[in-house]
Amino acid sequence: MNVLIVSAWVRRWAPLIPVGEVLDLACGEGRHARHLAGLGHAVLALDRDPNALARAAGPGIVTAQFDLEEEGAVWPFALPRFAGVVVTNYLHRPLLDGLLGSLASDGMLIYETFSAGNAEFGKPSNPDFLLGSGEMLGWAGRRGLRVLAFEEGRLDAPKAAIVQRLCAVGPDFPLAAALLAPF
Repeated sequence: MNVLIVSAWVRRWAPLIPVGEVLDLACGEGRHARHLAGLGHAVLALDRDPNALARAAGPGIVTAQFDLEEEGAVWPFALPRFAGVVVTNYLHRPLLDGLLGSLASDGMLIYETFSAGNAEFGKPSNPDFLLGSGEMLGWAGRRGLRVLAFEEGRLDAPKAAIVQRLCAVGPDFPLAAALLAPF
């Protein structure tokens, strides 16, 4: 059995997600969905791969199969809905407005994916799936989110990659909780 390692970025910020439903977008086999459910969240794990979703299922996790990249697909969730949205290793820019709009005003976005320069280390190498420098900060600014943390650069583990990482919150998120959290 594959051991699925939770992203250090998700592990760091997920304990601060407010009580409520959390979306694990492009969840794959559910490494983050299980972590979030273990923190007491009701998790909606969404992916297009039914085999991966079968492995992601578990206590506290509702799975949903949906291909967000299918031609004509529209964002399937009511706005706003989620206390937290977690996305790792996935980028489909046409989703961003819906994804960001579905975050509750007191919710938290935790996002980590590949950035320009990653082609040096392998896939993804297609520019359509790589963020431009500081691109995530632009998303947050346009949606009125407050950035708690942002990183951009090279990771060496679990494998070498160029990434951006963002943790941002809605305008009604209780900042005191985040400011008092240990790193």
